[in-house]
Amino acid sequence: MKLRSLILAASVAALSAATATAEPTKIGMITTLSGGGAGLGIDVRDGFLLALKMSGNSDVEMVIEDDQRKPDIAVQLADRMVQSDKVDILTGIIWSNLAMAVVPSVTAQGKFYLSPNAGPSVLAGKGCHANYFNVSWQNDAMSEAAGNAMSEEGIGKVFLMAPNYPAGKDMMAGFKRFYKGEVVDEVYTKLGQTDYAAEIAQIRASDADQVYFFLPGGMGISFMKQYSGSGVDTPVMGPAFSFDQGILQAVGAAALGVKNTSQWNKDIDNAANAEFVTAFQAEYDRLPSLYASQGFDTANLILSAMGKADVKDADAFRAALEAAEFDSVRGDFAFGPNHHPIQNVYMREVIQEGDVFTNKIIGVALTDHTDAYAADCKM
Repeated sequence: MKLRSLILAASVAALSAATATAEPTKIGMITTLSGGGAGLGIDVRDGFLLALKMSGNSDVEMVIEDDQRKPDIAVQLADRMVQSDKVDILTGIIWSNLAMAVVPSVTAQGKFYLSPNAGPSVLAGKGCHANYFNVSWQNDAMSEAAGNAMSEEGIGKVFLMAPNYPAGKDMMAGFKRFYKGEVVDEVYTKLGQTDYAAEIAQIRASDADQVYFFLPGGMGISFMKQYSGSGVDTPVMGPAFSFDQGILQAVGAAALGVKNTSQWNKDIDNAANAEFVTAFQAEYDRLPSLYASQGFDTANLILSAMGKADVKDADAFRAALEAAEFDSVRGDFAFGPNHHPIQNVYMREVIQEGDVFTNKIIGVALTDHTDAYAADCKM
């Protein structure tokens, strides 16, 4: 589904004379709204729009488009948004291969890009840019936390699996950076793959003590359903993307008890998170996902910067983004020197609440964690 020039009349209260602009701030959102990864993009979009609705003091025009999870389409949409639609800010991309195709071109043209999800290592390090901000995480982070946790638990041998694209490679690199045991096999699958019979056979034949996999969206649903029916009893663990809210409802009881790592959960105890979870359920009649929380935070970061500076004044607006003076659903929020978050990564466990499968936090896996690439960023 395509949504063109969705104008949000959220200008209930006028900005002060110091920050008011003659034209609304124009935001282009390129995200995945169709196909196997649609649930992720829809959640980012819905979280973002909810924040705008709740703010009651913004003057924003949105241009929202479906990238269909295709890099060439994402590039075409970005070019049109920058050159024809004259957007001030871009956001929305879910997949790291699409981010790598879009972000460098957008920032080179003087536009701001705020990532609500994808966090490829190149853009955190040597490919960083002053106009690029990641509001979610750097790809490696959750897997670094998982590798650390498995090492502390004494898991001696692990089987690794991820899709063969930048985020998959980053996730496994992060895991290995912190894991002290033996990797018995490291398998990279096709992006969008739905049949995992061959990989499950490899797991069965291995002597791994545990499987660590990153398969977001429909890929994770397919794998977990097939794995639970295979008779293989090797325990699994993953980052939040493999056990997030949308996935859990499709996987069901097969995921109960599985541990996974995340920088957010609905039970993080702060007022902003409680308000977000309640408002999201009321607005959309479902529990928010990790992706929805990231869209919500991204919008609120933009709104906080709009309250301090005109987006047309790039230096002032950049400084306002860097200050990150907004109430994050994660609690304390700060950017590192490469514009990536410094944040806790939690260990979660899949539970059942009534008829709903969800997660609860059972501990902190890494505290005030920073990514491994900031030293390579020269801004």
